[in-house]
Amino acid sequence: MKSFKIILLLLFCLAILLGYKGYKSIWGQNLNTLQDDTILYIPPSSKLTDVIDSLTTKDLLLNTNEFILTAKMMRFGDSSLKPGRYDLAKTLTNRAMISKLRLGQQDAVNVIINGGRTIEEVTTNIAEQFTFSADDLLNVLMAQDIMKEWNATPQTLIAKIVPDTYQMYWSSTPEQVADRIHKEYEKYWTNDRLGKAMAVSLTPDEVMTLASIVEKESNKSDEHPIIAGVYLNRLKRGMLLQADPTVVFANGDFTIRRVLNKHLRSKSPYNTYLYAGLPPGPICLPSKSAIDGVLNPEEHKYLYFCAQPNYSGRHDFSKNLVQHNNSANKYRRWLTTQGIRR
Repeated sequence: MKSFKIILLLLFCLAILLGYKGYKSIWGQNLNTLQDDTILYIPPSSKLTDVIDSLTTKDLLLNTNEFILTAKMMRFGDSSLKPGRYDLAKTLTNRAMISKLRLGQQDAVNVIINGGRTIEEVTTNIAEQFTFSADDLLNVLMAQDIMKEWNATPQTLIAKIVPDTYQMYWSSTPEQVADRIHKEYEKYWTNDRLGKAMAVSLTPDEVMTLASIVEKESNKSDEHPIIAGVYLNRLKRGMLLQADPTVVFANGDFTIRRVLNKHLRSKSPYNTYLYAGLPPGPICLPSKSAIDGVLNPEEHKYLYFCAQPNYSGRHDFSKNLVQHNNSANKYRRWLTTQGIRR
């Protein structure tokens, strides 16, 4: 009888020990709060072993075995996984972490959409921030139904994208991203902006096209309204825009730093030295500063401008060709002294 009581006592102690271990496994802190990066990415088609490997590799778990035990107790397995980007910073316990992953409570990511000379470059930049490929997104955007809905052509498609930082989910599909881009576009073109576009005799697509030229002419935001004013003055007078960035785009050689006569002979409709008016579409995705410059141009009588002969990135503006030629000659001589010949 005495031996029996001892066995019962040992079993009772073991039960308490196992119970405590189970309680600690579920409710005890297991996230390594010393880690600065607590972001967990779960790509599509991942398995639980992949998640555990990621957690272990990033040293996010204090005790991997306890996490595995809790996952088994909560029946959390491959079928329970939901792709996404998860910030585990506030999920200290195994139970909290697993509940977050099971429910797919992923955290949004800042998706930066800016830059890029072509729609291919833009979609590549966007796709790098998601799980899909650039081709997947480009195929969605170039689909006939999207092009028709957006009233776009291959040349103006880039004009339908508003540069900004969007809060989106890392696991978003190309279709969801395309839908968000379109919603932001419609939100951006308010009645006020449409009115400003009309005041300068441009459509939204044309605003984006001119803004793209302004963007490539100067990285100084305070110059954008002035440069926009120059090109609008030229358009009103029926003058050729003669914008060097369009020549670079027409030649397809973005390493050109000095536009030469041979470059001006390109038969591309983007060459504003040969063809009047605006090119068929934007030559890049312009910044909001450049767009605002076109919508709020400075009123002046300048018809020309030329880069200053230094590395300031600023320009000299002229009202007549004589003044402009003087500035242009100074700039060309400076380019030569700097060894910039193409």
